[in-house]
Amino acid sequence: MALLHVTSPHAHSAINTRRVMSEVCLAAIPGTIVLSFFFGAGIWVHVLAAMGLALGLEAIMLLWRHRPIRPAITDCSALVTGLLLGIALPPTAPWWILVIGMVAAIMVAKHLYGGLGHNPMNPAMVGYVVLLIAFPVEMTRWLPPQSVFQDSGADAAVLHSVVGSVSHFLGLSNVDVDGYTAATGLDALKTAAGQQLTPSEALDRYPTLSRWGEEGILSTGWVWSNVAFLLGGMYLLFRRYITWHIPVSFLVSLALCSGVGKHFNASMGSIFFHLFSGASMLGAFFIATDPVSAATSKKGKLIFGAGIGLITYLVRTLGGYPDAVAFAVLLMNICAPTIDYYTRPRTYGHPNASKGWKSK
Repeated sequence: MALLHVTSPHAHSAINTRRVMSEVCLAAIPGTIVLSFFFGAGIWVHVLAAMGLALGLEAIMLLWRHRPIRPAITDCSALVTGLLLGIALPPTAPWWILVIGMVAAIMVAKHLYGGLGHNPMNPAMVGYVVLLIAFPVEMTRWLPPQSVFQDSGADAAVLHSVVGSVSHFLGLSNVDVDGYTAATGLDALKTAAGQQLTPSEALDRYPTLSRWGEEGILSTGWVWSNVAFLLGGMYLLFRRYITWHIPVSFLVSLALCSGVGKHFNASMGSIFFHLFSGASMLGAFFIATDPVSAATSKKGKLIFGAGIGLITYLVRTLGGYPDAVAFAVLLMNICAPTIDYYTRPRTYGHPNASKGWKSK
């Protein structure tokens, strides 16, 4: 009697990489629109330029590695990398910041390890962290929310900073960009906490903060941006392009940490503030869920997301940077293989789960 041997995969789906990546880009559009509404057209300048540059660098690396270009270019993975890095850049960041970040993301973090599917860390976050460490001043020049609509000179400031030396020929060389930039809500909160200010005192001192409830504070532009990215993330969940494990565990962990922290120190920020400030929702649904560099098992995803939430809060409140989603994601990317090893699911066709901590 002959035995029928069936090899994996045992499940089939019409969903491919190109479709998933294109849907991720689509889901990020609402958040990008809201960001540009509050912080200026420089957001779209960076996003479109980053996506185009990502495709160009992808083609260069594929030619250098003697790999076929068309499949890798059309899978839209490079576009997602450019999109995420472009969104993360301040609208007044100069053009060369974008170039350096994309080189670090595509050439180093992605292709140095073998390309899509082989990179141990999220390429966009590698590019962002490189820029944040090397150029902290340029990477923290965000416009105050709605300033581009309250002051017509802000658009000139964006053009001056993004285009750089070309602005001299456009007659914008006298624009003072620093006059239009301000600390983000997270940065203002960190400074206020370091000065032991109460929420009311922080509201009086920092115009980027506004009141929420009796004692809570928030940053209006960032709140609406996070709401928009939350809606995009819900779309990805509804379409089943991502699972709930990482986003939910990330947000629950961040909420628990901020709730405990505010109980001991009111100036650390409320649960609502931390959930809807900085890159919380963008990180939870679009960055941490990267299928290549994240944990893969269900238990592993829960641990992975919870770790990101914990590290994000610790760096926001105790570290030297106002936001820490990128750092938290990269640190947990390094831990992902170990997490998967100790949370391995049941082997297909076997009745019992094999425990990762038992050596064979």
